[in-house]
Amino acid sequence: MIDVVITGGGPTGMMLAGELRLHGVRRVLVLEREAEPAAYVRALGLHVRSIEVLDQRGLLERFLAEGTKHPLGGFFAGLAKPSPARLDTAHGYVLGIPQPATDRLLAEHATELGAEIRRGCELVGLTQDDDGVTARLADGTRLRARYLIGCDGGRSTVRKLLGVGFPGEPSRVETLMGEMEVAASPEELAAVMAEVRRTHFRFGAMPVRDGVHRVIVPAEGVAEDRTVPPTFDEFRQQLRKYAGTDLGVHSPCWLSRFGDATRQAERYRTGRVLLAGDAAHIHPPTGGQGLNLGIQDAFNLGWKLAAELRGRAPGGLLDSYHSERHPVAASVLDNTRAQMHLLAPEPGPQAVRRLLAELMDFEEVNRYLIEKVTAIDVRYDCGEGHELLGRRLRDVRLQRGRLYERMRDGRGLLLDQTGGRLSVAGWSDRVGHVVDASEDLDVPAVLLRPDGHVAWVGDDQRELLDRLPRWFGPATGCTG
Repeated sequence: MIDVVITGGGPTGMMLAGELRLHGVRRVLVLEREAEPAAYVRALGLHVRSIEVLDQRGLLERFLAEGTKHPLGGFFAGLAKPSPARLDTAHGYVLGIPQPATDRLLAEHATELGAEIRRGCELVGLTQDDDGVTARLADGTRLRARYLIGCDGGRSTVRKLLGVGFPGEPSRVETLMGEMEVAASPEELAAVMAEVRRTHFRFGAMPVRDGVHRVIVPAEGVAEDRTVPPTFDEFRQQLRKYAGTDLGVHSPCWLSRFGDATRQAERYRTGRVLLAGDAAHIHPPTGGQGLNLGIQDAFNLGWKLAAELRGRAPGGLLDSYHSERHPVAASVLDNTRAQMHLLAPEPGPQAVRRLLAELMDFEEVNRYLIEKVTAIDVRYDCGEGHELLGRRLRDVRLQRGRLYERMRDGRGLLLDQTGGRLSVAGWSDRVGHVVDASEDLDVPAVLLRPDGHVAWVGDDQRELLDRLPRWFGPATGCTG
Protein backbone atom coordinates (compact mmCIF):
# COMPACT_ATOMS: atom_id res chain seq x y z
CA MET A 1 0.00 0.00 0.00
CA ILE A 2 1.44 3.35 -1.11
CA ASP A 3 0.49 6.24 1.14
CA VAL A 4 0.01 8.83 -1.61
CA VAL A 5 0.16 8.58 -5.40
CA ILE A 6 0.55 11.94 -7.14
CA THR A 7 -0.20 12.05 -10.86
CA GLY A 8 1.70 14.82 -12.60
CA GLY A 9 5.35 15.71 -12.12
CA GLY A 10 5.14 19.46 -12.63
CA PRO A 11 5.80 22.07 -9.93
CA THR A 12 2.54 21.37 -8.07
CA GLY A 13 3.14 17.63 -7.88
CA MET A 14 6.79 17.93 -6.91
CA MET A 15 6.09 20.58 -4.28
CA LEU A 16 3.40 18.36 -2.80
CA ALA A 17 5.66 15.30 -2.80
CA GLY A 18 8.31 17.20 -0.86
CA GLU A 19 5.78 18.54 1.64
CA LEU A 20 4.31 15.10 2.31
CA ARG A 21 7.71 13.58 2.94
CA LEU A 22 8.75 16.51 5.14
CA HIS A 23 5.66 15.93 7.25
CA GLY A 24 6.41 12.26 7.78
CA VAL A 25 4.38 10.48 5.08
CA ARG A 26 6.37 7.31 4.46
CA ARG A 27 5.73 6.30 0.86
CA VAL A 28 5.02 9.00 -1.73
CA LEU A 29 5.01 8.14 -5.44
CA VAL A 30 4.90 10.67 -8.30
CA LEU A 31 3.72 9.38 -11.67
CA GLU A 32 4.64 11.51 -14.70
CA ARG A 33 3.33 10.64 -18.16
CA GLU A 34 6.27 12.15 -20.04
CA ALA A 35 9.46 10.09 -20.15
CA GLU A 36 11.70 13.17 -19.93
CA PRO A 37 11.29 16.57 -18.27
CA ALA A 38 9.97 19.29 -20.59
CA ALA A 39 12.68 21.51 -22.05
CA TYR A 40 10.41 24.34 -23.16
CA VAL A 41 9.72 27.32 -20.93
CA ARG A 42 6.07 27.98 -20.14
CA ALA A 43 6.35 30.00 -16.94
CA LEU A 44 9.09 32.55 -16.41
CA GLY A 45 9.08 33.45 -12.74
CA LEU A 46 7.99 33.24 -9.13
CA HIS A 47 5.93 35.77 -7.22
CA VAL A 48 6.35 36.95 -3.64
CA ARG A 49 4.25 34.31 -1.88
CA SER A 50 5.96 31.44 -3.70
CA ILE A 51 9.34 32.97 -2.86
CA GLU A 52 8.28 33.10 0.80
CA VAL A 53 7.19 29.45 0.65
CA LEU A 54 10.61 28.45 -0.67
CA ASP A 55 12.28 30.48 2.08
CA GLN A 56 10.14 28.78 4.73
CA ARG A 57 11.40 25.42 3.50
CA GLY A 58 15.06 26.41 3.11
CA LEU A 59 15.00 26.18 -0.69
CA LEU A 60 15.28 29.81 -1.67
CA GLU A 61 19.06 29.96 -2.04
CA ARG A 62 18.94 27.20 -4.67
CA PHE A 63 16.43 29.20 -6.70
CA LEU A 64 18.24 32.51 -6.29
CA ALA A 65 21.39 30.87 -7.67
CA GLU A 66 19.59 30.08 -10.93
CA GLY A 67 17.28 33.06 -11.19
CA THR A 68 17.34 36.84 -11.50
CA LYS A 69 15.65 39.32 -9.19
CA HIS A 70 13.45 41.88 -10.95
CA PRO A 71 11.88 44.97 -9.36
CA LEU A 72 8.35 44.39 -8.10
CA GLY A 73 6.64 47.17 -9.99
CA GLY A 74 2.96 47.26 -10.82
CA PHE A 75 2.25 44.92 -13.73
CA PHE A 76 -1.49 44.40 -13.63
CA ALA A 77 -2.54 43.98 -17.29
CA GLY A 78 0.94 45.14 -18.27
CA LEU A 79 0.48 48.58 -16.69
CA ALA A 80 3.96 49.47 -15.44
CA LYS A 81 4.01 51.31 -12.13
CA PRO A 82 6.71 51.62 -9.46
CA SER A 83 6.58 49.36 -6.47
CA PRO A 84 4.68 50.93 -3.56
CA ALA A 85 6.41 51.62 -0.29
CA ARG A 86 5.85 49.45 2.79
CA LEU A 87 4.86 46.29 0.91
CA ASP A 88 4.22 43.58 3.50
CA THR A 89 7.08 41.24 2.63
CA ALA A 90 10.79 40.77 3.09
CA HIS A 91 10.98 39.61 -0.54
CA GLY A 92 9.83 42.57 -2.60
CA TYR A 93 10.83 41.29 -6.03
CA VAL A 94 9.87 38.92 -8.83
CA LEU A 95 12.28 36.03 -9.30
CA GLY A 96 12.86 35.40 -13.00
CA ILE A 97 13.58 31.70 -13.42
CA PRO A 98 12.53 29.43 -16.33
CA GLN A 99 10.05 26.70 -15.47
CA PRO A 100 12.39 23.80 -16.37
CA ALA A 101 14.73 25.02 -13.61
CA THR A 102 11.83 25.31 -11.15
CA ASP A 103 10.64 21.81 -12.06
CA ARG A 104 14.14 20.35 -11.66
CA LEU A 105 14.86 22.02 -8.31
CA LEU A 106 11.53 20.92 -6.82
CA ALA A 107 12.04 17.38 -8.15
CA GLU A 108 15.52 17.26 -6.61
CA HIS A 109 14.08 18.44 -3.28
CA ALA A 110 11.32 15.80 -3.35
CA THR A 111 13.83 13.08 -4.18
CA GLU A 112 16.23 14.18 -1.45
CA LEU A 113 13.40 13.84 1.05
CA GLY A 114 12.64 10.31 -0.15
CA ALA A 115 9.79 10.64 -2.66
CA GLU A 116 9.84 8.22 -5.61
CA ILE A 117 9.40 9.58 -9.15
CA ARG A 118 8.43 7.32 -12.04
CA ARG A 119 8.46 8.82 -15.52
CA GLY A 120 6.72 7.41 -18.58
CA CYS A 121 3.74 6.30 -16.47
CA GLU A 122 0.25 7.29 -17.62
CA LEU A 123 -2.85 6.94 -15.45
CA VAL A 124 -5.84 5.61 -17.40
CA GLY A 125 -8.25 4.50 -14.68
CA LEU A 126 -9.04 4.67 -10.98
CA THR A 127 -11.50 3.31 -8.48
CA GLN A 128 -11.79 4.00 -4.78
CA ASP A 129 -13.36 2.50 -1.68
CA ASP A 130 -13.35 3.26 2.03
CA ASP A 131 -9.76 2.05 2.44
CA GLY A 132 -7.95 3.46 -0.56
CA VAL A 133 -7.63 4.09 -4.29
CA THR A 134 -6.70 1.66 -7.04
CA ALA A 135 -4.90 3.34 -9.95
CA ARG A 136 -4.61 1.63 -13.34
CA LEU A 137 -1.75 2.62 -15.63
CA ALA A 138 -1.52 2.42 -19.42
CA ASP A 139 0.88 -0.54 -19.26
CA GLY A 140 -1.60 -2.55 -17.20
CA THR A 141 0.08 -1.95 -13.84
CA ARG A 142 -2.26 -1.49 -10.87
CA LEU A 143 -1.24 0.50 -7.82
CA ARG A 144 -2.98 0.72 -4.47
CA ALA A 145 -2.75 3.93 -2.44
CA ARG A 146 -4.43 5.42 0.59
CA TYR A 147 -4.88 8.72 -1.30
CA LEU A 148 -4.39 9.89 -4.88
CA ILE A 149 -3.80 13.51 -5.87
CA GLY A 150 -4.40 14.76 -9.41
CA CYS A 151 -1.77 17.33 -10.31
CA ASP A 152 -2.02 16.43 -13.98
CA GLY A 153 -2.82 19.75 -15.59
CA GLY A 154 -5.75 21.53 -17.19
CA ARG A 155 -6.82 18.45 -19.19
CA SER A 156 -6.61 16.37 -16.02
CA THR A 157 -7.33 12.67 -16.48
CA VAL A 158 -8.00 12.37 -12.75
CA ARG A 159 -10.65 15.09 -12.81
CA LYS A 160 -12.36 13.49 -15.81
CA LEU A 161 -12.31 10.02 -14.28
CA LEU A 162 -13.90 11.42 -11.13
CA GLY A 163 -16.62 13.15 -13.15
CA VAL A 164 -15.96 16.45 -11.38
CA GLY A 165 -17.57 19.39 -13.15
CA PHE A 166 -15.25 22.02 -14.62
CA PRO A 167 -17.54 24.99 -15.25
CA GLY A 168 -16.38 28.30 -16.68
CA GLU A 169 -15.94 30.02 -20.02
CA PRO A 170 -14.28 28.68 -23.17
CA SER A 171 -11.55 30.59 -24.97
CA ARG A 172 -12.67 33.60 -26.96
CA VAL A 173 -9.23 34.66 -28.12
CA GLU A 174 -6.05 32.72 -28.66
CA THR A 175 -2.38 33.60 -28.56
CA LEU A 176 0.61 31.97 -30.24
CA MET A 177 3.80 31.56 -28.26
CA GLY A 178 7.14 30.00 -29.07
CA GLU A 179 10.90 30.19 -28.76
CA MET A 180 12.95 30.93 -31.87
CA GLU A 181 15.89 32.89 -33.16
CA VAL A 182 15.30 36.45 -34.37
CA ALA A 183 17.38 38.03 -37.14
CA ALA A 184 16.14 41.58 -36.51
CA SER A 185 18.55 43.86 -34.65
CA PRO A 186 17.75 44.79 -31.06
CA GLU A 187 17.01 48.35 -32.20
CA GLU A 188 14.55 47.19 -34.88
CA LEU A 189 12.92 44.77 -32.48
CA ALA A 190 12.45 47.48 -29.83
CA ALA A 191 10.97 49.88 -32.38
CA VAL A 192 8.53 47.30 -33.72
CA MET A 193 7.41 46.28 -30.24
CA ALA A 194 6.88 49.88 -29.15
CA GLU A 195 4.70 50.57 -32.17
CA VAL A 196 2.62 47.38 -32.10
CA ARG A 197 2.06 47.46 -28.34
CA ARG A 198 0.43 50.85 -28.60
CA THR A 199 -2.72 48.93 -29.57
CA HIS A 200 -1.99 45.21 -29.23
CA PHE A 201 -0.70 44.16 -25.84
CA ARG A 202 -0.63 40.41 -26.59
CA PHE A 203 2.47 40.95 -28.70
CA GLY A 204 6.10 40.80 -27.70
CA ALA A 205 9.55 39.30 -28.11
CA MET A 206 12.05 38.94 -25.31
CA PRO A 207 15.44 37.21 -25.12
CA VAL A 208 15.49 34.04 -23.03
CA ARG A 209 18.98 32.70 -23.78
CA ASP A 210 21.77 33.17 -26.31
CA GLY A 211 20.20 34.14 -29.62
CA VAL A 212 16.78 32.73 -28.71
CA HIS A 213 13.69 34.88 -28.06
CA ARG A 214 10.26 34.10 -26.66
CA VAL A 215 7.81 35.50 -29.20
CA ILE A 216 4.09 36.10 -28.55
CA VAL A 217 1.52 37.18 -31.11
CA PRO A 218 -2.31 37.05 -31.34
CA ALA A 219 -3.65 34.08 -33.32
CA GLU A 220 -6.00 34.30 -36.28
CA GLY A 221 -8.83 32.67 -34.34
CA VAL A 222 -9.45 29.90 -31.81
CA ALA A 223 -8.27 26.44 -32.85
CA GLU A 224 -10.62 23.50 -32.48
CA ASP A 225 -7.81 21.48 -30.88
CA ARG A 226 -5.26 23.53 -28.98
CA THR A 227 -3.17 20.46 -28.28
CA VAL A 228 -2.03 20.76 -31.91
CA PRO A 229 0.74 23.39 -32.01
CA PRO A 230 0.72 26.10 -34.67
CA THR A 231 2.91 25.75 -37.72
CA PHE A 232 5.90 28.02 -38.11
CA ASP A 233 4.31 29.46 -41.27
CA GLU A 234 1.24 30.38 -39.22
CA PHE A 235 3.48 32.08 -36.68
CA ARG A 236 5.31 34.12 -39.32
CA GLN A 237 2.04 35.06 -41.01
CA GLN A 238 0.62 36.47 -37.78
CA LEU A 239 3.82 38.41 -37.11
CA ARG A 240 3.59 40.03 -40.53
CA LYS A 241 -0.10 40.81 -39.97
CA TYR A 242 0.49 42.68 -36.70
CA ALA A 243 4.03 44.02 -37.12
CA GLY A 244 4.40 44.31 -40.86
CA THR A 245 7.48 42.09 -40.62
CA ASP A 246 8.25 38.60 -39.38
CA LEU A 247 11.40 39.96 -37.67
CA GLY A 248 13.47 37.38 -39.55
CA VAL A 249 12.44 34.63 -37.14
CA HIS A 250 13.96 31.22 -37.81
CA SER A 251 15.04 27.97 -36.14
CA PRO A 252 12.01 27.50 -33.83
CA CYS A 253 12.70 25.51 -30.66
CA TRP A 254 9.04 24.96 -29.82
CA LEU A 255 5.65 26.44 -30.68
CA SER A 256 2.38 26.42 -28.76
CA ARG A 257 -0.91 28.20 -28.41
CA PHE A 258 -2.95 29.22 -25.40
CA GLY A 259 -6.42 30.63 -24.94
CA ASP A 260 -8.21 32.70 -22.32
CA ALA A 261 -10.51 29.97 -20.99
CA THR A 262 -11.32 30.22 -17.29
CA ARG A 263 -12.60 27.11 -15.53
CA GLN A 264 -12.58 25.77 -11.99
CA ALA A 265 -13.34 22.35 -10.55
CA GLU A 266 -16.60 22.24 -8.63
CA ARG A 267 -14.90 20.38 -5.81
CA TYR A 268 -11.27 19.72 -4.94
CA ARG A 269 -11.95 16.51 -3.00
CA THR A 270 -13.89 13.39 -3.90
CA GLY A 271 -13.37 10.84 -1.14
CA ARG A 272 -9.72 9.82 -1.19
CA VAL A 273 -8.90 11.67 -4.41
CA LEU A 274 -8.02 15.37 -4.51
CA LEU A 275 -7.11 17.90 -7.20
CA ALA A 276 -4.43 20.59 -7.16
CA GLY A 277 -2.82 23.04 -9.55
CA ASP A 278 -4.11 23.31 -13.12
CA ALA A 279 -6.16 20.14 -12.62
CA ALA A 280 -8.34 22.24 -10.31
CA HIS A 281 -8.32 25.56 -12.19
CA ILE A 282 -7.26 27.07 -15.51
CA HIS A 283 -7.06 30.73 -16.50
CA PRO A 284 -5.14 33.01 -18.87
CA PRO A 285 -1.45 33.45 -18.04
CA THR A 286 -1.79 37.20 -17.48
CA GLY A 287 0.18 38.19 -14.42
CA GLY A 288 2.11 34.91 -14.38
CA GLN A 289 -0.02 33.42 -11.60
CA GLY A 290 -0.67 29.82 -12.68
CA LEU A 291 2.51 28.05 -11.60
CA ASN A 292 2.54 30.05 -8.37
CA LEU A 293 -1.06 29.16 -7.60
CA GLY A 294 -0.26 25.46 -7.96
CA ILE A 295 2.77 25.63 -5.67
CA GLN A 296 0.64 27.37 -3.07
CA ASP A 297 -2.12 24.73 -3.42
CA ALA A 298 0.47 22.08 -2.61
CA PHE A 299 1.76 24.07 0.36
CA ASN A 300 -1.76 24.24 1.80
CA LEU A 301 -2.61 20.59 1.14
CA GLY A 302 0.62 18.85 2.16
CA TRP A 303 0.52 19.28 5.92
CA LYS A 304 -3.21 18.62 6.11
CA LEU A 305 -3.06 15.37 4.17
CA ALA A 306 -0.03 14.27 6.19
CA ALA A 307 -1.91 14.88 9.44
CA GLU A 308 -4.84 12.83 8.11
CA LEU A 309 -2.56 9.95 7.14
CA ARG A 310 -0.81 9.98 10.50
CA GLY A 311 -4.10 9.98 12.41
CA ARG A 312 -3.56 13.40 13.93
CA ALA A 313 -5.90 15.56 11.86
CA PRO A 314 -8.72 17.29 13.71
CA GLY A 315 -12.17 16.91 12.17
CA GLY A 316 -12.59 18.82 8.92
CA LEU A 317 -8.90 19.67 8.47
CA LEU A 318 -8.52 17.91 5.12
CA ASP A 319 -11.79 19.39 3.86
CA SER A 320 -10.45 22.86 4.68
CA TYR A 321 -8.14 22.45 1.69
CA HIS A 322 -11.14 22.99 -0.59
CA SER A 323 -12.76 25.67 1.56
CA GLU A 324 -9.53 27.68 1.71
CA ARG A 325 -8.08 27.21 -1.75
CA HIS A 326 -11.20 27.22 -3.92
CA PRO A 327 -11.94 30.92 -3.17
CA VAL A 328 -8.30 31.84 -3.78
CA ALA A 329 -8.36 30.32 -7.26
CA ALA A 330 -11.75 31.90 -7.97
CA SER A 331 -10.19 35.28 -7.21
CA VAL A 332 -7.31 34.56 -9.59
CA LEU A 333 -9.78 33.61 -12.32
CA ASP A 334 -11.55 36.93 -11.78
CA ASN A 335 -8.42 39.06 -11.92
CA THR A 336 -7.16 37.31 -15.06
CA ARG A 337 -10.55 37.84 -16.71
CA ALA A 338 -10.24 41.53 -15.88
CA GLN A 339 -6.68 41.71 -17.19
CA MET A 340 -7.63 40.03 -20.47
CA HIS A 341 -10.40 42.58 -20.92
CA LEU A 342 -7.89 45.40 -20.37
CA LEU A 343 -5.59 43.89 -23.02
CA ALA A 344 -8.28 43.95 -25.72
CA PRO A 345 -7.70 46.52 -28.50
CA GLU A 346 -11.31 47.76 -28.74
CA PRO A 347 -12.09 51.37 -27.65
CA GLY A 348 -14.17 50.35 -24.60
CA PRO A 349 -11.54 48.18 -22.91
CA GLN A 350 -8.86 50.74 -23.78
CA ALA A 351 -10.87 53.50 -22.09
CA VAL A 352 -11.09 51.36 -18.94
CA ARG A 353 -7.37 50.64 -19.23
CA ARG A 354 -6.53 54.35 -19.32
CA LEU A 355 -8.75 54.98 -16.30
CA LEU A 356 -7.12 52.14 -14.31
CA ALA A 357 -3.67 53.49 -15.23
CA GLU A 358 -4.67 56.78 -13.59
CA LEU A 359 -6.06 55.03 -10.52
CA MET A 360 -2.87 53.01 -10.11
CA ASP A 361 -1.01 56.26 -9.52
CA PHE A 362 -2.68 56.16 -6.10
CA GLU A 363 -0.33 54.07 -3.98
CA GLU A 364 -3.12 52.16 -2.21
CA VAL A 365 -4.62 51.03 -5.53
CA ASN A 366 -1.22 49.97 -6.83
CA ARG A 367 -0.47 48.08 -3.61
CA TYR A 368 -3.87 46.37 -3.64
CA LEU A 369 -3.33 45.00 -7.15
CA ILE A 370 0.26 43.91 -6.49
CA GLU A 371 -0.77 42.09 -3.32
CA LYS A 372 -3.56 40.35 -5.23
CA VAL A 373 -1.37 39.12 -8.10
CA THR A 374 1.50 38.07 -5.81
CA ALA A 375 -0.91 36.31 -3.37
CA ILE A 376 0.23 38.09 -0.23
CA ASP A 377 -3.33 39.32 0.31
CA VAL A 378 -4.67 35.78 0.93
CA ARG A 379 -6.53 35.38 4.20
CA TYR A 380 -8.08 32.13 5.43
CA ASP A 381 -10.91 31.78 7.93
CA CYS A 382 -9.12 31.21 11.22
CA GLY A 383 -11.87 32.68 13.38
CA GLU A 384 -12.75 36.11 14.67
CA GLY A 385 -10.27 38.35 16.43
CA HIS A 386 -6.98 40.05 15.64
CA GLU A 387 -6.41 41.45 12.14
CA LEU A 388 -3.49 39.02 11.64
CA LEU A 389 -5.70 35.94 12.00
CA GLY A 390 -5.77 33.91 8.81
CA ARG A 391 -3.06 35.94 7.09
CA ARG A 392 0.38 34.60 6.39
CA LEU A 393 3.06 36.25 8.52
CA ARG A 394 5.92 37.84 6.65
CA ASP A 395 9.47 36.86 7.53
CA VAL A 396 10.47 39.02 10.49
CA ARG A 397 13.85 39.57 12.09
CA LEU A 398 14.18 38.09 15.55
CA GLN A 399 16.84 38.83 18.12
CA ARG A 400 18.31 35.46 17.17
CA GLY A 401 17.88 34.96 13.44
CA ARG A 402 14.81 35.09 11.19
CA LEU A 403 11.30 33.69 11.58
CA TYR A 404 11.35 31.64 8.37
CA GLU A 405 14.58 29.95 9.41
CA ARG A 406 12.64 28.48 12.34
CA MET A 407 9.94 26.94 10.11
CA ARG A 408 12.03 24.61 7.99
CA ASP A 409 11.08 21.41 9.80
CA GLY A 410 7.48 21.84 8.60
CA ARG A 411 5.92 22.04 12.06
CA GLY A 412 3.62 24.77 13.27
CA LEU A 413 5.30 27.44 15.37
CA LEU A 414 4.50 29.43 18.50
CA LEU A 415 6.49 32.66 18.38
CA ASP A 416 6.44 33.68 22.02
CA GLN A 417 7.38 37.25 22.97
CA THR A 418 6.09 36.87 26.55
CA GLY A 419 9.43 35.62 27.83
CA GLY A 420 8.31 32.00 27.86
CA ARG A 421 5.09 32.20 29.85
CA LEU A 422 3.27 30.14 27.23
CA SER A 423 3.57 26.42 26.50
CA VAL A 424 2.74 23.96 23.71
CA ALA A 425 3.32 20.88 25.88
CA GLY A 426 1.28 18.03 24.41
CA TRP A 427 1.75 19.36 20.88
CA SER A 428 5.51 19.91 20.77
CA ASP A 429 5.94 17.08 18.26
CA ARG A 430 3.80 19.16 15.86
CA VAL A 431 4.45 22.74 17.05
CA GLY A 432 7.79 24.40 17.69
CA HIS A 433 8.11 26.92 20.53
CA VAL A 434 10.42 29.86 19.90
CA VAL A 435 10.91 32.29 22.78
CA ASP A 436 12.31 35.36 21.07
CA ALA A 437 11.33 38.91 20.14
CA SER A 438 10.98 41.02 17.01
CA GLU A 439 10.73 44.77 16.64
CA ASP A 440 8.53 44.13 13.60
CA LEU A 441 5.79 42.26 15.48
CA ASP A 442 3.64 44.18 17.95
CA VAL A 443 1.77 41.27 19.58
CA PRO A 444 2.66 39.12 22.60
CA ALA A 445 2.60 35.81 20.72
CA VAL A 446 1.42 34.23 17.47
CA LEU A 447 0.62 30.62 16.64
CA LEU A 448 1.48 29.77 13.04
CA ARG A 449 0.20 26.81 11.07
CA PRO A 450 2.78 24.79 9.10
CA ASP A 451 2.00 26.95 6.05
CA GLY A 452 2.84 30.14 7.94
CA HIS A 453 -0.73 31.45 8.36
CA VAL A 454 -1.66 32.89 11.73
CA ALA A 455 -3.99 30.65 13.76
CA TRP A 456 -3.96 32.56 17.06
CA VAL A 457 -2.74 35.83 18.56
CA GLY A 458 -2.57 36.63 22.26
CA ASP A 459 -0.97 35.86 25.62
CA ASP A 460 -3.60 33.74 27.38
CA GLN A 461 -2.56 30.12 27.85
CA ARG A 462 -6.17 28.94 28.10
CA GLU A 463 -7.02 30.53 24.76
CA LEU A 464 -3.95 28.92 23.24
CA LEU A 465 -5.01 25.50 24.56
CA ASP A 466 -8.42 26.01 22.96
CA ARG A 467 -6.90 26.86 19.58
CA LEU A 468 -4.16 24.21 19.31
CA PRO A 469 -6.52 21.22 18.84
CA ARG A 470 -8.38 22.96 16.01
CA TRP A 471 -5.32 22.87 13.75
CA PHE A 472 -3.05 20.22 15.27
CA GLY A 473 -5.37 17.60 16.72
CA PRO A 474 -5.49 16.29 20.29
CA ALA A 475 -2.62 16.59 22.72
CA THR A 476 -0.32 13.64 23.26
CA GLY A 477 2.18 12.70 25.92
CA CYS A 478 5.05 13.86 23.69
CA THR A 479 6.94 16.80 25.15
CA GLY A 480 10.21 16.60 23.25
